Amino acid sequence: MNTPFTSVAILGAGSLGTALAKLLSPKLDSILLVSIEADVVAGINRDHRNPKYLTDIELPANIRATMDHREVVGFPLVLVAVPSSAVRAEAGKLVAAGLPATTPLLSCAKGIERDTGKRLSQVIGEVLPENPVGVLTGPNHAEEIALGMVSCAVVASHHTELADALQDLFTLPYFRVYTSDDVAGVELGGAVKNVYAIAAGMGHGLKVGDNAVAALVTRALAEMTRLGVALGGRPETFSGLSGVGDLMVTCFSEHSRNHRVGHAIGCGKTLEEAVAALGMVAEGVPNALSIHDVARKLGVRTPIIDGIHAILYEGKPAAVAMREVLARDPRPEIS
Repeated sequence: MNTPFTSVAILGAGSLGTALAKLLSPKLDSILLVSIEADVVAGINRDHRNPKYLTDIELPANIRATMDHREVVGFPLVLVAVPSSAVRAEAGKLVAAGLPATTPLLSCAKGIERDTGKRLSQVIGEVLPENPVGVLTGPNHAEEIALGMVSCAVVASHHTELADALQDLFTLPYFRVYTSDDVAGVELGGAVKNVYAIAAGMGHGLKVGDNAVAALVTRALAEMTRLGVALGGRPETFSGLSGVGDLMVTCFSEHSRNHRVGHAIGCGKTLEEAVAALGMVAEGVPNALSIHDVARKLGVRTPIIDGIHAILYEGKPAAVAMREVLARDPRPEIS
């Protein structure tokens, strides 16, 4: 890990992959974006703009795109910035392409795999067991990263040298990076907060008031910590950027897809209508299923997650679920 990264390949040319490419472009000789969409590849290579995501962002000449995973082989670092549901398949494509076992991978996606309940770095490690794996997460909306607005992030890995090298790579005057060895905690905060952003959006859509939404998000942090610790994370991690930081930005930002879906449902739209209007993946929707399953298997108390699951998948009206959460039996705050 002593050789500095001079180029990277990024799986996924959506908003996140495009923003990360733009972020890293001043520090690298070349960046390869891998997409499954032919029009996206053509637009990036022809016009130096992504025609579907972050369309106003001009991409430097050292960024190009491809649909061929074999072109990834030879790059010293691979970033995985695809939706959580696609991570296993994309890792499999790297195996088929012959990616060397020495090539590190950085998971930038946020979520829990459906059916297995695995964190995404675990999914990557299962498919590519010899490759070093890291995680990049934090309160980072792609729209602001692409514009060079000030952001902070956390890089976590069980490989200290990899974490240090990634910290060096991503550190810019407007992008500050911290390191952690609590991979589980860092990753879980980024996954679970999406479900709570749907809840916050619903609260705003229902016009329950700022007091109620603030209380909801605060209790969401307690619930996230409880579940995260049960899954192997450390409590203090959830007080950091990947926990409360990511929770705040996702629950309150105009850029948050999950908040927008929740807001639409709170205003009376169905889940299908809300997702269709968004036109992009809101990770909290599928993750409400996987995270709810994990919580039930562990027997962890998660009333907010349970309520969102009931709204999205059991047909319960959002206003009813919100009242039920507020009407629960009183208890000590710290318990």
